[in-house]
Amino acid sequence: MTYDSIFQFLGICVVACPAALLVIFGLTALAGRPLGERLMARFTQVAVSAGLLASLAILVMMLLLDKRHVPIEIGNWVVIPEQHFHFHLKFVFDRLSVPFAILSFVLCGTVGAFTSRYLHREPGYSRFFVFYAVFLLGMIVSSLAGTIETMFFGWELVGLSSALLVAFFHERPNPVRNGQRVWTVYRIADAAFLIAALTLHHLTGEGDFDGLMGTGPWPEGHSTISQSHALFVGLLFLVAAAGKSALVPFSGWLPRAMEGPTPSSAVFYGSLSVHLGAFLLLRVSPILEVSPLLSIAVVAIGLTSAVFGAITARVQTDIKSALAFASLTQVGIIVAEIGCGLRYIALIHIIGHACLRTLQLLRAPTLLHDYNSLENAIGSQRPYATTFLERVVPVRSRAWLYRISMERGFLDAMLSDYIVRPFLAVFRWSDGLERRWTDLLSGGKSRESDELKPHTAALEEFV
Repeated sequence: MTYDSIFQFLGICVVACPAALLVIFGLTALAGRPLGERLMARFTQVAVSAGLLASLAILVMMLLLDKRHVPIEIGNWVVIPEQHFHFHLKFVFDRLSVPFAILSFVLCGTVGAFTSRYLHREPGYSRFFVFYAVFLLGMIVSSLAGTIETMFFGWELVGLSSALLVAFFHERPNPVRNGQRVWTVYRIADAAFLIAALTLHHLTGEGDFDGLMGTGPWPEGHSTISQSHALFVGLLFLVAAAGKSALVPFSGWLPRAMEGPTPSSAVFYGSLSVHLGAFLLLRVSPILEVSPLLSIAVVAIGLTSAVFGAITARVQTDIKSALAFASLTQVGIIVAEIGCGLRYIALIHIIGHACLRTLQLLRAPTLLHDYNSLENAIGSQRPYATTFLERVVPVRSRAWLYRISMERGFLDAMLSDYIVRPFLAVFRWSDGLERRWTDLLSGGKSRESDELKPHTAALEEFV
């Protein structure tokens, strides 16, 4: 048995373990016979452990054999000869994908073990683990993707599971409304990602990252596209990363995502999903080197998000929202590091921050209990220490910052007024024009369909 065949076997195992977990949980749920809690926890433990061991084995072999780039070819799933398009399934193990895959397995395994006790006897226990399996598969596919189509497939799985888990408590209207808000922002990010992928296909004729980013293993690749094309494609990737990682101006959905259960908040918006946009920028980082203007834009978005997260986290009244905006601060700094070309520092920052934030979010419920016990023991609230900003910033400026922070930068209002409402107006105008034309042809009177009114009213309430 050759080393290449061993790499091939281990690489398929890394992806097959979460895929098998999703198939088992999904089929039993569709059949109306979900597994018991103990059995689901055991399957999760086995799948995550097997995938983690396979990832570690690949890492050890790469270090021993001094290999920095190991591609695993699966083949074409879709081929359209007339359009010169093919969906090529390929996974790559390199210095970026292997640490991120190991991080995904470790944190998902930790959260899975925590959830098996946290959601014990909850009605949605099996539903949570189905969404959990979708998320785990999406993270592994996105981490190891060797083509832009494969990464988009994993990207969509992560977004779908995230929105479904925000609306996990669907018996209440607020989680469902917030889940729709998250899904709306993800649609904007996905559209930018898809346009960037199609543009790269048009420019290079393929979606393989090895061809898109030039020769050389990560992070030594150099893109061969022109500066103007790199700026256009890079800005689209920046919009996609901003939507997925809740960077400014898409930061409004991040506190809304805290409506989901604490385990999903920890693994999604504290550790893994919120870093997926930064991971995308790391993967396409050779494009940033081609266009200095693009690098400046990445740094500007990152620093703006970091400052916004820092001032907003200080005024939150619940611990999960405060931790969410604290995560935004660190993600903004990570994005700024990527824009400055500090790729290894950004990767190390992602790993450290993800582990720390997962621990904080999982510890948050018991921490509040401990604080309450401490205050009861001392008979008063804990002493409040004056911060550096309070000593330096004038009172009038602090009041202005406090209002901006309480309103979370008015980002939700701006998205509704300048993005959602114009689209809604255009769609209504198009619908009215179409109905007048069809009524003219049919000899009827122009009127709004009664079937459309409930949907219009629901959309207005959502906006």
